[in-house]
Amino acid sequence: MTHVLDPGAPAAAVPPRREPPAPYRDVTRSDAAFRAFLHGLPGVDQVGAEARTAVLATRSIKTTAKAWAIDTAISMIDLTTLEGADTPGKVRSLAAKARRPDPTDPTCPPVAAVCVYGDLAGVAREALSGTGINVAAVATAFPSGRASRAVKLADVRDAVANGADEIDMVIDRGAFLAGRHRDVYDEIVAVREACGDAHLKVILETGELVTLDNVRRASWLAMLAGGDFIKTSTGKISPAATLPVCLVMMEAVRDFRAATGRQVGVKPAGGIRTTKDAIRHLVLVNEVAGPDWLTPDWFRIGASSLLNDLLLQRQKLHTGHYSGPDHVSVD
Repeated sequence: MTHVLDPGAPAAAVPPRREPPAPYRDVTRSDAAFRAFLHGLPGVDQVGAEARTAVLATRSIKTTAKAWAIDTAISMIDLTTLEGADTPGKVRSLAAKARRPDPTDPTCPPVAAVCVYGDLAGVAREALSGTGINVAAVATAFPSGRASRAVKLADVRDAVANGADEIDMVIDRGAFLAGRHRDVYDEIVAVREACGDAHLKVILETGELVTLDNVRRASWLAMLAGGDFIKTSTGKISPAATLPVCLVMMEAVRDFRAATGRQVGVKPAGGIRTTKDAIRHLVLVNEVAGPDWLTPDWFRIGASSLLNDLLLQRQKLHTGHYSGPDHVSVD
C-alpha cells in the first residue's frame, strides 16, 4: 500500500465508485435490508472471545522469533501525534524518528506512517519526501464525527490536498447505534470518493459500540462501503484497542475476503503501549486471519509511546542488557 503523492502533481482523477461485491449489493439498498443483513451475521460469543484471546496472550515468543516480531511491529506503526498543541516542529521531529527510529542502528526498520491532523499533513509530507513512509491524516471532524457531511468531506479534501495519502475517518456512531446503517454507509462511500487515490481507514470507535456484535456489524458495513482498513479507535475513548475487539475485526476481514475476494486491513489504535501488547496482537493476527495480514500493507498499529518500548526491547536483544529511557527520544 506504500505510495507517495507528489504535492506538485495535478489532482488525481476521482476513482470510480467502489460498488459492494455483487452478492451484497441488495443489502445496501435500504435501512431495512441493511439491518436484516447486519443482524443476520453470526453472533459473537463474548465469553468465548475473551477466553480465546486470553489463551493467545500466553504464547511465549523467544529469541529469533521475538526479534522478527519486534522489527515487524516497528514497521507496522502509524507514529501518531493528535494534540491541539501540535506544531510543525513537533511533526518534523516525529518524521525524523519515523525515518530512523534508532539513529544508532541503521538496521532498525522505519515505521509505516506518520499520523497527524490534516492541516499538518503538508509539513509531514515535506519531512518524509522520498522515504516511502506514508502520511496519514485524521478527518471527518475527528474524533467526535459531529459535523455536517459537507464539512466532513471538505475536511477530507483539504487533508488530501495538503499531502495526506491515507485518511483516517470516524463513523457517525450515533447514526449507527440508532439503526441508520444506510446513512453511515453512504457517508463512508462519499468519503471514499473524496479521498481520490488516498487510502481510507474507517475508525469504528469500538469503545462506543458497546457490544462485540456491533463491532462485527460495523466492520462489515465499513468494508462493504469500500474502506481499505477498519480501525478500532480514535485513541480518545476508553476502552480502545482490546484483544477481543481485534479478534472480532480480524475474523471479519478474514470472512470478508473469503466471501468477496477483497482483502481489507486492520488497525488497532489506543492503549497498545508495550512490546508484549504488540506481540500479542501479532500472534492474534497470525492465528485468526493468517500470515497474509502480517505486513504493513494489511496491519497497522496506531501508537505514540509504543515505539520507545519496542526500541528498548530491541536494544536488549542486541546488547544483552536494558538501556534506560534516556536512550530513546521523547516524543
